[in-house]
Amino acid sequence: MPKIINRDQYRKELLSKCFDLFAHKGYAAITMRQIAEGLGVSTGTLYHYFPSKQVLFEQLVEEISQQDVTTAAAQLEGMQTLQERVEALGRFLVKNEEYFIKQAFIIVDYCQHQDREELRKAQFFQQIDERYQQAIANFLEISDPAIAWFILSLINGLILERLWGNEKISFTEQIALLGKMLMLYLE
Repeated sequence: MPKIINRDQYRKELLSKCFDLFAHKGYAAITMRQIAEGLGVSTGTLYHYFPSKQVLFEQLVEEISQQDVTTAAAQLEGMQTLQERVEALGRFLVKNEEYFIKQAFIIVDYCQHQDREELRKAQFFQQIDERYQQAIANFLEISDPAIAWFILSLINGLILERLWGNEKISFTEQIALLGKMLMLYLE
């Protein structure tokens, strides 16, 4: 009897294993052959699920952004006040700091090897950013999209500061300060 494979689940498993490969080697340096070897699959299998490295990368970023939102939502569930939600968001960022630094690295590395004008035209990263912005608005129960964009920009900036080694920046301190600012602004 032939083995039944849940193709969508298998594709997700392959994607989850790709994250560390891209974080270790970088987008431009790694080949589909090296990715297949790192995953323990044939190159043909990899191309069956992902017709190109760019498609694989885009699906990876899509998948991890969905997982980020789902994981954060679970950790912020049950928080009643804005202060509690902001503190929970801070704990989530601290707990996953290395992951977010790796994520920033692979995205920056990818963008570095793409045409800037093509990146501007592409809807891909805009959709990802909008997902994160909407999640922040939902998590913190903020109705003003500009405030949610501000918070997303602050978080992205903190992650980039940590990416290039700024040890003086603390997620905990910065998010606590953000909470104070939001409380004052929204009152």
